[in-house]
Amino acid sequence: MIFRYVCVPLFAVVLFVAGCGGGGGGTDSSGNNQGGNTSSETDGNLNGNQTGESNQPASPTPEPTDPVQAKLDSLSTAEKIGQLFIVGMDGTASNDNIRELLQQQHVGGVIFYKNNIENTKQALSLFNQLKEENRDNPVPLFLSVDEEGGRVSRMPAEYTKLPAAAKIGAVGDAKAAEGLGDIIGTELAGFGLNMDFAPVLDVNSNPDNPVIGDRSYSSSASTVSEMGLSEIKGLSGQGVIPVVKHFPGHGDTSVDSHLGLPVVKHDMERLRKLELVPFQAAIEADADAVMVAHLLMPNLDPDHPASFSKAVIQDLLRDELGFGGVVISDDMTMGAISEHYKIEDAAVQFILAGGNIVLIGHELEKEKAAIQAITDAVEQGTIPMDVLDDRVYKVLELKEKYKLSDDPAKGPGIKQVNKRIQQFLSEYKLK
Repeated sequence: MIFRYVCVPLFAVVLFVAGCGGGGGGTDSSGNNQGGNTSSETDGNLNGNQTGESNQPASPTPEPTDPVQAKLDSLSTAEKIGQLFIVGMDGTASNDNIRELLQQQHVGGVIFYKNNIENTKQALSLFNQLKEENRDNPVPLFLSVDEEGGRVSRMPAEYTKLPAAAKIGAVGDAKAAEGLGDIIGTELAGFGLNMDFAPVLDVNSNPDNPVIGDRSYSSSASTVSEMGLSEIKGLSGQGVIPVVKHFPGHGDTSVDSHLGLPVVKHDMERLRKLELVPFQAAIEADADAVMVAHLLMPNLDPDHPASFSKAVIQDLLRDELGFGGVVISDDMTMGAISEHYKIEDAAVQFILAGGNIVLIGHELEKEKAAIQAITDAVEQGTIPMDVLDDRVYKVLELKEKYKLSDDPAKGPGIKQVNKRIQQFLSEYKLK
């Protein structure tokens, strides 16, 4: 009963309202509004009518994708482990050994020595062949050399020789060091090489040093800093990654680390005043990569060489000096390591100590053994997955920064580069 009494008045009200609307004469036979309902429709749209399109919240802007993280996430564990290695090869052409390292072990890069390079034509063919054989891998290769000028050079004889760093340092003009880096970068980039283990940032503080000597710019830390930063600018300007070396300073040694393990007894006060000065300057200038030397520094770590010492790599280089880039070991087949330690153990400890890339320049079996040691350490949890990902991320980030590619190189312009070298030598009176 209550329902019946309520319904009748409501029905009457509805009829009354409808009549008033029609009496306004604002609607034609087609139903097009001539003005009477304009505001109500507009209000309806503003307040969320049945279409709802205008009242839907805007789609959130997607977060920008991190291409490095995306690449890391796409890699298998084996592919990640491969990125932790730069290896050497035998011969002057590709062979089954280097193909195995590229295609089965997925190594991240190759280092070339003088015995891999005979002439321009052969070298270009080798480098392009390795790029082609890496095509099925998801990450392009580091193709690297030690090209410093002077006695440490891998370039073919067709190039005019460049002077050692000491001669550049003696000029006293940082532009000369930048010019040196620019020329070296041009030489390497012409071949498709993309990483140079240079400049040497060691301070030549020991005249009896058998391994550094004129490879250093000077016995002055400030000169080494100024010249080194300028060479970095020249190299990177040509798209070549500079790797500063030999951290934390190989200048005051009397033993060649290729043959034995040098011991440096300086304390931190001395290191901060001299040996570390150029490296600190490079880090503050956003250096991309640092090579760590095979030195025993008992005042920092009496038990491990710098090249796999947490006290040196993580505590000093990363935490104190603030380096956030790629850390590369010196060649683990050098006598300083091979005569005293197992390369497999050294490789694992290097990664745990904060390193990113293990450099193994010689002997296939040693290269494979080190890769297997890292693989075992990951599988057993000795190297946790988050540590592996952290180390590999920095490697991929560096490759992304320099836009590395496995596209073939066209080859260097020997005549133009040699003309430039002659002008450079003449300008700075280095002939």
